[in-house]
Amino acid sequence: MLDLRQVREETELVRERLGRRGNPELLVMLDRVLELDADRRELIAEVDALRARRNEVSPRVGELKKAGRHEEAEGVIAEMRDLGERLAQGESRLGEVESAIRELLLRIPNLPEEDVPAGGAEENRVVREWGEERRFDFEPKPHWDLGEALGILDFPRGAKVAGSGFPVFVGMGARLERALINFMMDLHAREHGYTEVWPPFLVNHRAALGTGHLPKFGEDMYEVPEDGLFLVPTAEVPVTNLHADEILEPDAVPIRYVAYTPCFRREAGAHGKETRGLIRVHQFDKVELVRFERPEDSRRALEELTGHAETVLRLLGLRYRVLLLAAGDLGFSNAKTYDLEVWAPGAGRWLEVSSCSLYTDYQARRAGIRFRPEAGARPQYVHTLNGSGLALARVVVAILENYQEADGTIRVPEALRPYLGTDRIA
Repeated sequence: MLDLRQVREETELVRERLGRRGNPELLVMLDRVLELDADRRELIAEVDALRARRNEVSPRVGELKKAGRHEEAEGVIAEMRDLGERLAQGESRLGEVESAIRELLLRIPNLPEEDVPAGGAEENRVVREWGEERRFDFEPKPHWDLGEALGILDFPRGAKVAGSGFPVFVGMGARLERALINFMMDLHAREHGYTEVWPPFLVNHRAALGTGHLPKFGEDMYEVPEDGLFLVPTAEVPVTNLHADEILEPDAVPIRYVAYTPCFRREAGAHGKETRGLIRVHQFDKVELVRFERPEDSRRALEELTGHAETVLRLLGLRYRVLLLAAGDLGFSNAKTYDLEVWAPGAGRWLEVSSCSLYTDYQARRAGIRFRPEAGARPQYVHTLNGSGLALARVVVAILENYQEADGTIRVPEALRPYLGTDRIA
């Protein structure tokens, strides 16, 4: 969440950055935080004054009684009783105000970075593109037709078991999914220097709050209310919270993790063609990169992380582009995001396969993740980053549609052949 001190001391900067998101309600909430903060500081002054008076008066009771001045002692006791009641009321009110400030701050998104353009999705900027569009001498098919014909995707049986949006991968489809997971985990661990972790696939309320998925996006998460748990929407949630409420020593930062998890999302707003095939599903596999960096290194780290995700696409030979998201299209906790989109010729559209994001200290402040810049130094909040490396459902779409042949078979990208054990899916 935002730093209350920054909100107070750099109000105009905060107002301008939030304004880029294009939601006037955020500025209303910001004004309310400032009002409550003014009340909070007045209450702190009142409570401190009452405590000081109580501490000043309290020793006099014993002194007066010892001196035999019992009537005066009773007067002091009455004053202390009044001070106690006023202090209790002031502390209660202060607690209520601080709670209200926290609840508001939890609902205000992160500040976009300086170089993030204002506006909505129409202001997203293409930063770079890679690869050439494949020219077909036949009409390319969408992946749902290819997968059904090859017997590697079974949407009806997935729907029978769990409902729409829960696909079943069969035979070489399942092997392709597993091959992609192993390929990406090996690449990021062996070549890019990330430490593998295998986190829980369920998280508690505290963890979801720490990454900013609660309270804002609770409706998109699958909940297990009896146990107070949620199915993970992304590995970002459990992996970021591995260091919640910790103070990391100087030599511990940076930390770089790579993790595989299945991901579960209700995708409440999905409809129409968005739900066809694997383009938007409720369960999908993903390899995630999560980093904890010193603040002075985090902007460079975002570029490096994005490059690591791009490497996967290049090795798979998939045409892609990189978009810098405008402020109105940023995620709730994000300060800056690059989206990676692959071209799917059968579906005839670009598909997002990765979002690589810098959160500055926003998540760390919510989750209580700090570090010491040097031995004995005062702890600071780390900067967190994460990015898909990559999201598999849509990568499968891109492979099937870009590597399809006229006879309906699929050529396997060279980098995947050792993992899949074949050069063709037929």
